[in-house]
Amino acid sequence: MLSKGKTAKGTAIKRIEMRRCAACRQVRHKSELLRFVKTDAGVSIDEPKKIFGRGVYVCKSSECAELLKKRRSLDKIFKLKIPGELYDKVKETVLM
Repeated sequence: MLSKGKTAKGTAIKRIEMRRCAACRQVRHKSELLRFVKTDAGVSIDEPKKIFGRGVYVCKSSECAELLKKRRSLDKIFKLKIPGELYDKVKETVLM
């Protein structure tokens, strides 16, 4: 019988960190996505992907940034009124 997280030879299995984009709904590797986090202070972009709180991932593409703003997806996901400046900041971050 195999142990959880081990192969037959006993070496550890490395988990692949996959997340779904909130805009285009495609599954991608965590490193290819931009993370937003909801904290007590509000919603912000989590560059190091280490801030504790409810997180949402979005592709680092201009198309997904446009969809996010058009659909107001962060408003719906976090159940908050997100200021337009955050959506503009997303576009700037993606274009870098």
